[in-house]
Amino acid sequence: MPPDAPDADPLLDRIVAFLREVGIAVEEAELGDDAFLPGVRVHDGGLLFDRARLRWPGDLLHEAGHLAVLPPAQRAAMSDDLAGHDDIPHASEIEATAWAYAATVAIGLAPTVLFHEGGYHGKSASLAMTYAMGVYPGVHGLVQARMTASGTEAAMRGETTYPAMQRWLRE
Repeated sequence: MPPDAPDADPLLDRIVAFLREVGIAVEEAELGDDAFLPGVRVHDGGLLFDRARLRWPGDLLHEAGHLAVLPPAQRAAMSDDLAGHDDIPHASEIEATAWAYAATVAIGLAPTVLFHEGGYHGKSASLAMTYAMGVYPGVHGLVQARMTASGTEAAMRGETTYPAMQRWLRE
């Protein structure tokens, strides 16, 4: 959809452009009511979104986080509700959330885009405050997956530290 189309959403378009730039396939499609999240579906290692049904654009970032923290072979095979990936080290909900927060920062969005009132089982405000205070649940897993670095020692070595990422997709 051209950016000046009547249904254009600049926020959504920024998120989609970022995800494509970091290597996550994102396509617009008509989705039914059976999507795991309204207006979002994981399909063959990428994301489908329905502009008319997507209520919270930040949901794309969170679902992209689930894909990004998976090793490439598992990422390519993921569809629908991402079942079966919880046993992969450093690829759980907490790492996906940390990845999505880093993406939010990289895009320059308010944390409330990710931690919106309709998400995180009523814990959005608490998560936003936690991350705002510099407490980053899930960052250890991202470090272990060699996607970012954290801590004073890493900063002293001149490494890019979280919430900046060294790589957006797990290798």
